[in-house]
Amino acid sequence: MSDPAGLKKTSLNELHRASGAKMVDFGGWDMPVQYSGLVDEHQTVRRAVGLFDVSHMGEIEIHGPEAAKLTDYVTTNSVAKLKTGQAHYSGLLYEHGGFVDDILVHKVADDHYFICVNASNQEKDFEHIQAFNRFSATVEFAGDRYAQLAIQGPRALETLQKLTPVDLAPIKYYWFTDGVVSGTPARIARTGYTGEDGFEIYIDPLEAPRIWNEIIDAGAEFGIKPCGLGARNTLRLESKMALYGHEIHASISPLEADLGWIVKLEKGEFIGRDSLAKQKDRGLTRKLAGFEMTGRGIGRDGYEVLVDGASAGWVTSGSPSPTLNRNIGLCYLPIDRAKAGQKIQVIVRNQPVDAVVVDTPFYKRSK
Repeated sequence: MSDPAGLKKTSLNELHRASGAKMVDFGGWDMPVQYSGLVDEHQTVRRAVGLFDVSHMGEIEIHGPEAAKLTDYVTTNSVAKLKTGQAHYSGLLYEHGGFVDDILVHKVADDHYFICVNASNQEKDFEHIQAFNRFSATVEFAGDRYAQLAIQGPRALETLQKLTPVDLAPIKYYWFTDGVVSGTPARIARTGYTGEDGFEIYIDPLEAPRIWNEIIDAGAEFGIKPCGLGARNTLRLESKMALYGHEIHASISPLEADLGWIVKLEKGEFIGRDSLAKQKDRGLTRKLAGFEMTGRGIGRDGYEVLVDGASAGWVTSGSPSPTLNRNIGLCYLPIDRAKAGQKIQVIVRNQPVDAVVVDTPFYKRSK
């Protein structure tokens, strides 16, 4: 199959195509949406282990004596609370409080922060951070230096441990370490976007195809399968993890997106702080909520939501849940209606279909 013109490709692109993956345009990248099938891949991650190519994600590094000050100023979470080797989820905001992007911040050292950003936003994020760099710090666009592979599922540790001398068990959730995987330098992080245990490895793109195959071999006894973006989406939805362009974007604030926990107003000045403080004082008018369809139909992204017969919000993400065998979704609702038990309707093919607001996350793994 000929490569589509104009799309960016990860260093694993030829491998995906040779493996028969179904490829799609995802934010300007030619990416695998599925291999064996979305539901099969989803269940494999929940029950065993799956391998994802997420090399389309971007990396930005901040170095220098005031690297911590710059990182703290452009993000919502408290960088000062991070210990070396620790990561946290955070937001890059505009002055008006809406999202530039949602990100992962890793503290490599007091003068070095490593930020993982969304694929379609990486140039924008870099320019945004650079525009506010009034500090003794250097901002580096580093995406070309890294491929990122995600090994996710209850057998992820056993799979990856075969390929690294690093003892993975002591790495806590949202911590990372620098070491070696399959003989090549790697940053090994225990974060994930599936709701399961798992690891991300950041490696040299030239080494990625070889290491991909070695991970597949290492996980063979556990039933590992390569997984595409389709399963990644249903896994993150079940776990109520936000997707940029859906739950969050420039006109949505972290408070509205039910992400108030990544906003540390008390830490001092940061971009968007004043707007968020005012929004908090005024009180929210809308909030992200989870729902489950009770009528026949699937509430897809962008569908209108009704309360008491009147338009009240919209679906941000919706899909059948392979784990729960129910049709679930996320939507924005007026704050006083975004409560479990609230009956709503979703317009599906021009017809209102019954649904109900439920507690989230929809799925939470047992420890």
